[in-house]
Amino acid sequence: MASGCKIGLSILNSNLANLGGESLWMLDSGADYLHLGVMDGHFVPKITFDYPVVESLRKQLGQDPYFDLQMIVSRPEQWVKPMAIAGANQYTFHLEASENPGALTEDIHENGMKVGLVIKPGTTIEYLTPWANQIKMALVMTVEPGFGGQKFMDDMMPKADANMIVSGSDIMRSKDTRWIINLLRNVCSEAAQKCSLDR
Repeated sequence: MASGCKIGLSILNSNLANLGGESLWMLDSGADYLHLGVMDGHFVPKITFDYPVVESLRKQLGQDPYFDLQMIVSRPEQWVKPMAIAGANQYTFHLEASENPGALTEDIHENGMKVGLVIKPGTTIEYLTPWANQIKMALVMTVEPGFGGQKFMDDMMPKADANMIVSGSDIMRSKDTRWIINLLRNVCSEAAQKCSLDR
């Protein structure tokens, strides 16, 4: 992925019958990576897909696109190896779902993936602090996990400086995907510059 602010496309609201085609379209429109939300029907009520879909998408798109998997599952430990084999670059798990985040982080690294941690809107940012030096990404949810198309919770923004934005519905529903991706990137860059000046 290029440096600076990154824009990831959440495929949650994609047409799953044309997932590869829509993913290519979004990458060609400027998305930096694909954000794949894996749900098991336990951590959240919705079920999406698991490693066979990730593997198929990797085969169709090749090795270049960066796949960040958000594991919205009750037992993230059980999916590390299958997702690594399927072609995931980053394994992002909900801190609220893991009984032993340290062991899980180590397992993810041992399986050749980068580690991301995600917290729900109601979880305080302090829960991420002990893991800051062991992870590639901290994701602060600005919607409740499990459903696309929700209203953005702007009161989550003070929790962390953003250098990556994950968006699905706004991009997928836009008439001009390249424009909306560039807008998100510019807003992210301007906010990052403001934060660095304020320090």
